Amino acid sequence: MELVIKGRVVVPNGILEGGWVAVSEGRIVAIGVGDAPSAVRVDDRRDALILPGAVDGQTHATSYKGLPGIADTTRSAIAGGVTTLVDMPYDNPEPLDRRERLDAKVAAIATHAHADMALYGTATRETGVSNLASLIAGGVVAFKISSFESNPVRFPRIGEDLVLDLMEALVSTRLPLGLHNEDQEIVLSRIAQAKAAGRNDIAAHVEARPEAAELAATGQFLALGLATGAHVHPVHLTTEAGFRLTGAIAELGAAATGELCVHYLWLDAARDGERLGARMKVNPPIRASAIDGLWRSISEGLVAFVSSDHSSWPIDNKLTASIFDAGAGVPGLETLVPAFFTAAEARGLDAARLSAEYLAERPARFFGIDDRKGAIVVGREADLIALERGSFVWDQGCSHDGLNWSPFHGETFTVRVAASWLRGQLVWDGQDILNSPGSGRFVPRATAGWFATEKG
Repeated sequence: MELVIKGRVVVPNGILEGGWVAVSEGRIVAIGVGDAPSAVRVDDRRDALILPGAVDGQTHATSYKGLPGIADTTRSAIAGGVTTLVDMPYDNPEPLDRRERLDAKVAAIATHAHADMALYGTATRETGVSNLASLIAGGVVAFKISSFESNPVRFPRIGEDLVLDLMEALVSTRLPLGLHNEDQEIVLSRIAQAKAAGRNDIAAHVEARPEAAELAATGQFLALGLATGAHVHPVHLTTEAGFRLTGAIAELGAAATGELCVHYLWLDAARDGERLGARMKVNPPIRASAIDGLWRSISEGLVAFVSSDHSSWPIDNKLTASIFDAGAGVPGLETLVPAFFTAAEARGLDAARLSAEYLAERPARFFGIDDRKGAIVVGREADLIALERGSFVWDQGCSHDGLNWSPFHGETFTVRVAASWLRGQLVWDGQDILNSPGSGRFVPRATAGWFATEKG
């Protein structure tokens, strides 16, 4: 045996106290309690929790620096216990809407990545449905579009006629079609009203992107999904109402799921808006008094999984004269695991089990990579993390993403990532990144995904 890791091992059906995981050739070959098999290396983490490496289902590694941005982003991922990133297709300078761009991004992973990466693809007016098959053959795990135009080239708005075409083309593939879910007409009108009134604070940003705009875009998208049978997936629902709407459409027979980002579980617009300002600007926005309803959505099984929506914007992109010119998005790869765990624990929940499920098992199954990723199971790749218990104040200056700012700066977490293993190799020892750029691999879709049995 090459390696045995000891600790409190979180497996799909519980926690193995005094447990161990045996690793050979990068995969888990045995799991147990008590006496462990002999191994070349034994890493005894004692009372630390051993969890599967997180699978972050929504990241934006290349939105600022382009493909080389993969390096800094994946360094941050490894330090945060995220061993697999699912990266969005809105790369700088051009979106991933054709096979040659997919091939270039896969090559960039082989050059720059410290963590493994799966990839979203997208479609534009220029490409329509013509490139879907080649992108799927190239291994993309899902597709994403937007109902709001952030950039006419990189992040265009897709009209409902093309959305319908995409759903009809994708229904037989079972690949998810994700949506950035905000109604453009409502948002642009409300932004214009705010500017005309001289409004220029974070509250104006929140009010200009109301829950109504989110629900309107979500509802239209879900209705088309119901009509076509395609797997439809709003990628950031900010309120309980959004999850209940998605669940109601699913009850009618739609292949519909909804995603939650961790900052919506931690930050509150009324409590944190004045303090953080543009540092908490995300789209759709963080709302007031939404957190309790979001936890109810988790408890009732309405949330598919939880992601970071990590954005690679430098702080200068936030320090603009107008809130409406500030970049939307926050870094989050190093805070995803500790923030979710801490928030769950504060509510008296089984934080270890929920973290393993919502940050690893569910996203791995969702994206069709659960043959290798997502759980401590014999045969899976040995992507593991050790969580040390305690009281840890997050210092944005210690991040590894090259950004060194965070809306979580100064927050206290009850766990920290003390170690990360990627395919059995120790890549983070709690202080330093130990692997080199290019150690990460591209992870193509391999299994049937979320609706393998539900939708035949």
